[in-house]
Amino acid sequence: MTEPRPGDAFQPGDVLNNTYRIEALLGRGGTSDVYRARSEISGRLVAIKVLKAEFASNEDYLVLMTREEEIREIRHDAIVRYSENHRTSEGLIYLLMDYIDGPGLDRKLKEGPMAAEELLTICKRVGEGLQAAHKRSIVHRDLSPDNIILRDGDPAQAVVIDFGIAKDTNPGAETIVGNEFAGKYAYAAPEQLSGNTDARSDIYSLGALLLANFRGKPPDAGANPMEVVQKKKERLDTSGVPEPLKSLIDRMTAPDPEDRFQSMTDVLAFIESGGAEEPLDDATVIAPPPKTEKAEATPPPPAPVAAAKSEKPKVQRDTPPPAKKSGGMSGGLIAAGVAVLAIGGGAAAYFGGLLGPSGPTYPVVSPFSLVVADPENLPPSASGYVPDPEIQSALAARMTEMGGNANLTLASGDIAPSWGADVMTVLDDIAVLDDWQLAVTGNQVEVTGSTTDSAVISALSAKYPGNWPGGLTGTIDVALTSLFLNPADVDNVLVQYADCGALSQINDPGPVGYGPDDPVLVKGALASNAAREDLQFQLEDLTDGRNVVMDIEILNPALCVVENYLPKASEGGMEVAFTDGITGQPHAEGTFSVGENPVIDVIIPAGVFTGFLSVSVLDVSGNVYHLLPHRGRPDNSILTLRDGKDGAVPVRVAYPLDDSRPEGSIAFTVDDTSLGKSKILVIHSDAPLFRQMRPGTESSVGYAEALRDRAENSDGIIRSMDTRILETTQ
Repeated sequence: MTEPRPGDAFQPGDVLNNTYRIEALLGRGGTSDVYRARSEISGRLVAIKVLKAEFASNEDYLVLMTREEEIREIRHDAIVRYSENHRTSEGLIYLLMDYIDGPGLDRKLKEGPMAAEELLTICKRVGEGLQAAHKRSIVHRDLSPDNIILRDGDPAQAVVIDFGIAKDTNPGAETIVGNEFAGKYAYAAPEQLSGNTDARSDIYSLGALLLANFRGKPPDAGANPMEVVQKKKERLDTSGVPEPLKSLIDRMTAPDPEDRFQSMTDVLAFIESGGAEEPLDDATVIAPPPKTEKAEATPPPPAPVAAAKSEKPKVQRDTPPPAKKSGGMSGGLIAAGVAVLAIGGGAAAYFGGLLGPSGPTYPVVSPFSLVVADPENLPPSASGYVPDPEIQSALAARMTEMGGNANLTLASGDIAPSWGADVMTVLDDIAVLDDWQLAVTGNQVEVTGSTTDSAVISALSAKYPGNWPGGLTGTIDVALTSLFLNPADVDNVLVQYADCGALSQINDPGPVGYGPDDPVLVKGALASNAAREDLQFQLEDLTDGRNVVMDIEILNPALCVVENYLPKASEGGMEVAFTDGITGQPHAEGTFSVGENPVIDVIIPAGVFTGFLSVSVLDVSGNVYHLLPHRGRPDNSILTLRDGKDGAVPVRVAYPLDDSRPEGSIAFTVDDTSLGKSKILVIHSDAPLFRQMRPGTESSVGYAEALRDRAENSDGIIRSMDTRILETTQ
């Protein structure tokens, strides 16, 4: 999760369209932010993508949002489900989509190499989803680890998200980036640099990200556009990758699209066959098409970029592309002793001198916008338009040095002659901030950020906003943040992840909050290990290097549902002791195997003589069994249970099989029909919890709701509530 800011479009607690309550900000992007929200009607979680205010009135960006909405027609579990666009009364545009709970492959990339078997599973799953998209002539164009999420951490449930720059390849369909470069350099196919994209480009990107996650690091894309162009001509290094993953990646990432798998159908067939298909050797993969004598001798004249694009035939996706023509022109390459590549985006201007003495002419755009950001919990990024290759190269190099990415398009616009140098000057000035964003529209600049150093704010305030460099003007808003971590900020994260009852901080950081060296200790229960990993990750991001210690119990989903209904009550010191009724041996850990006979005793602490004791088992199947009181033992007062004894007194509530026991009491053995975790619930109340005896067994949720209602309508009746987990295994 990402920390919300006062200037954000939405804040946690906001309700959109009288339906969707905002719960958290998931991430910030150059043109949009993504939130997690919950339907007030159905309780369903959704993700909401909101276009930033500065783009909300721009028709080009509205076209992109509309195009992304239309991808809802692709019905496949591996493709995120889109709903529809809405506009708020303030004019903000947002898009509804499914919320996918799980780690992204970008997070898995940071954690280190993944197993080849997992990656083959991911490739099959993602390939099936892209196959469905390609059949509808939709090419993603931006496949990278950050837009593939593993639902619940399961590679077999990978989901492709963010079709924001997807291209509809049907005749006449366009996006605002048209045929220009779209995607991240590290994963983009070589032909994307020259504006050519089809289904084979997605195949390349998928293969490149598989290799990245196998290595545990992204491919080296080069430090500047010239290096990018050169590296994209080379095959990716798959040495050390085991078969069949190696051959799969080699075939997916051949630099020449003609030498790749020609469709996702081919990729899936290769996986299904276990790689039995004979892989192409290097000579076959990289061999250029035959050239005529004329092509060898006489290079064709360089053509303008637009003309080169117009000659590229349209290709229906997921069907074999047309054969390449032999001769001087092949996939955008012009053979003339020295290759000349006409490209859009990243490196076009490096070849600008070939277009005539006056230099290249770039398309005019309005507004001329650029967003560069180094957010707290996301990689740095730069996206938008730049006027010349020097600023393009400088920004791309800076993002690479910072571990981020750049998606920059050369364009012309209504900007000052010194615009590039002026922007770089501002970036140099604000780089000292802990996190920042620079948004430029024409010559207008908006800078936001934060720092813990008041001297940094003083230095920036002395220059800005009165002394912007060159032709720039604008605003700057830098917040001073504390060296101390506010416990309320930790609570905000805990609330977002509390899917199995409340999560709490168990150490007291004092009135000023957590110091730089203070650990953060968290206790509670969660529904899955994936949720625990996500919480750990988010807390470590939030706490800036502090030691995060989590005492988290993983419960089954049935118990977690109940946890959300149980009333809040403090612990009262009632202990639960386990013994095996067959051997008489204590089970201090509370774990029993198939065939064993769990015996349960509740220990009333010394000094507790008043009130009533209720004991129930919320079991793994979603039912509750009432151990005390019940029809054979209706009197559950502490005095009766003590039976005249002082000190700590054990009260048996589940018996050995061979013992005589009160009518209605239980004795049982573990079988393999319902293994997992059950919760023993021990409640000390001032009066009987209910006016009438509960049935011996009932729905856990029904009981928890009744218990909560009783607690709310009889203030203070529950003195304490103690719990203990009983786990049954094979």
